[in-house]
Amino acid sequence: MPQKPSVLFVCVHNAGRSQMAAAWLSHLAGDRVEVRSAGSAPADRVNPAAVAAMHEVGIDITAETPKILTVDAVKASDVCITMGCGDTCPVFPGKRYLDWVLEDPAGQGVEAVRPIRDAIRKLVEDLIEEIAPEATA
Repeated sequence: MPQKPSVLFVCVHNAGRSQMAAAWLSHLAGDRVEVRSAGSAPADRVNPAAVAAMHEVGIDITAETPKILTVDAVKASDVCITMGCGDTCPVFPGKRYLDWVLEDPAGQGVEAVRPIRDAIRKLVEDLIEEIAPEATA
């Protein structure tokens, strides 16, 4: 991995899983990782249940907006992670591609989104340990 790895989270609407994953990675890794998220058919806004679920753990994603997936975003990322939503990224040599199979929070209430949020946190923690562990003195 490069000095500061970059990660792209991809989900069709970029409104739930990928937004929560990006927020967790930014929150837990700080400036050790560059974080992006995008989707092939972005929604108009981030899922309100995802916003509420993240707010419960002290992470504010109210200002986030769904973004369109671009070839440039994939090219600029070291790791591209799809969120079990059937979306795909353009494939380039030297990139790492993962698919995290997660339930879709679309149309669900915050009660149903909490376990998805928590599963994403665990996956993000494992990813950080692999690509950007904290330096030990």
